Amino acid sequence: MGPTSNPERSSSLCFLVFLIVILWCGSGNAFYLPGSYMRTYTEGENIWVKVNSLTSIETELPFGYYTLPYCYPQGGIKKSAENLGELLMGDQIDNSPYRFRVNVNESLYLCTTNPLNEHEVKLLKQRTHDLYQVNMILDNLPVRRFTEPNGVVIQWTGFPVGYIPSGSSEAYIINHLKFKVLVHEYEGRGMQIMTTGEEGMGMIAETDGKNSGYEIVGFEVVPCSVKRDPEAMQKLNMYDKVDSVNCPLELDKSQTIREQERISFTYEVVFVKSDIRWPSRWDAYLKMGGARVHWFSIMNSLMVIFFLAGIVFVIFLRTVRRDLTRYEELDKESQAQMNEELSGWKLVVGDVFREPTCSKLLCVMVGDGIQITGMAVVTIVFAALGFMSPASRGMLLTGMIILYLFLGIVAGYVGVRLWRTIRGGSDGWRSVCWSTACFFPGIVFVVLTVLNFILWGSKSTGALPISLYFTLLSLWFCISVPLTLIGGFIGTRAEEIQFPVRTNQIPREIPARKYPSWLLVLGAGTLPFGTLFIELFFILSSIWLGRFYYVFGFLLVVFLLLVIVCAEVSVVLTYMHLCVEDWRWWWKAFYASGSVALYVFLYSINYLVFDLRSLSGPVSAILYLGYSLIMATAIMLSTGTIGFLMSFYFVHYLFSSVKID
Repeated sequence: MGPTSNPERSSSLCFLVFLIVILWCGSGNAFYLPGSYMRTYTEGENIWVKVNSLTSIETELPFGYYTLPYCYPQGGIKKSAENLGELLMGDQIDNSPYRFRVNVNESLYLCTTNPLNEHEVKLLKQRTHDLYQVNMILDNLPVRRFTEPNGVVIQWTGFPVGYIPSGSSEAYIINHLKFKVLVHEYEGRGMQIMTTGEEGMGMIAETDGKNSGYEIVGFEVVPCSVKRDPEAMQKLNMYDKVDSVNCPLELDKSQTIREQERISFTYEVVFVKSDIRWPSRWDAYLKMGGARVHWFSIMNSLMVIFFLAGIVFVIFLRTVRRDLTRYEELDKESQAQMNEELSGWKLVVGDVFREPTCSKLLCVMVGDGIQITGMAVVTIVFAALGFMSPASRGMLLTGMIILYLFLGIVAGYVGVRLWRTIRGGSDGWRSVCWSTACFFPGIVFVVLTVLNFILWGSKSTGALPISLYFTLLSLWFCISVPLTLIGGFIGTRAEEIQFPVRTNQIPREIPARKYPSWLLVLGAGTLPFGTLFIELFFILSSIWLGRFYYVFGFLLVVFLLLVIVCAEVSVVLTYMHLCVEDWRWWWKAFYASGSVALYVFLYSINYLVFDLRSLSGPVSAILYLGYSLIMATAIMLSTGTIGFLMSFYFVHYLFSSVKID
């Protein structure tokens, strides 16, 4: 009793601590997210605005800020450190000449460009026509602006390069920015945040006395187009004071984009004290819209689950259990007589565990599916607990890649163990491991390479540099492949799963059916898709329309419901196939739930046609469809694996209760 009580007590204590942490995180209105640290500024301290890539919902092709004739910073352009996720998303964060002094309201001059040449005019007009947005960052907060079409206030991140008024052929550039910085006066005691120069990085050091300053809790802009006298402006130096202006409504007072025009860039900044505290400053960006729609999605999924659970309940309790109980109560002579009168799933007892066609491919896809599912579960759970802060740009994608790499050991183990179960031996396990390590990453690599050539041709910052290609290949070859081989080796040493019945040498003929079985398999995918499609709309909107997606709590619930529905659909369909004496259930069980990916891809096309109507050009459409294909493939492998493993367990349990020779 003594030796076993300590582990039990320690595991209970760990679970209790974990539960308290979750409840504490859930009960707080706001808390400091890991990876982000508060920075306080003193009065008059210089703070610098950073610029990200220019983005557009019309083309989805990001371009560098300094590809347009904007003012350069005095010390030259310096790129900020970027993580793997930022590079993959096409972010290019640079310094800018926009300088603020804390709590100092001022209106300043930046620069006047040289006369615009034909190429610069064409480029500015093209970016204006394609609705490109300038994205600025201050203290890790993206700039916001507000518009009021039809009296409804809409919040945007970034501001346009320019605009073309309705009924006019002229394009006008945004060359004057009216910034509003919200600050919260802070008084701390006994600690100080010491930064390393990059936002989101720092350490806490204890100090004596009080530490007071200002926290930046909001960053807003009103963009204007103002025509100024270039001769008078050129006499000024950068950061000389200029008169504050109101945004003109008259077009003759706005700055047109024409050849030989010299454009003067100016800005003004106003600091406003705010009651918003630093932990709550992202709330304005993460306001959850459509909460009722999310709840409707969950209720809809629950109805589907209860419906399928009822069917599974009927299968297990009324049909399977009844038949098994009746069979077990008979004596041997009666069982032999009953064997001759068997019907339905009992007739395929000698073929149900026969090796499927392309068994190696099935093992590979199940291994990759486990890897993707594990990555998704861990990522969503961490994001729901607040560990994937939007303040840490690219962290979500970086975390997903790292998780996928290290979960290769699980993929190798599951793929090889399934291979041993099907083949009855370990011969060829290395080939299974290599195929598992290369199958899904190979598909992603081929699609990304094709898309990258398109992006290179467009000179977009979304194109992956060659160095990043080598980095990704190194990570794959040095981490994922060895771990997959290690997992496969462990799988060869694991206990073999024994089939409960023997397989006949001669395959049983499958009766002809009135309709092809693949129709039933394709139709089964509609039920998992029904639990997913509403949340899919919000995810696609966050990816392609530049909105923040941070309702990971809802996403976690929807994902759990999706897992349950996939398992139930696959079990029901497998049982239906066995009842009509179709023993080729392996691939059908996989695609019964995996076919949801087809509907996801079709929905993506529907979203492109009806919700991304502004998307212009074949290049943008090819990029969208390429990324959608990668997403659909990952969903197919994940959902197909969930359905297959549940069906395998169901079939194994079902026939382990049968005593037929």
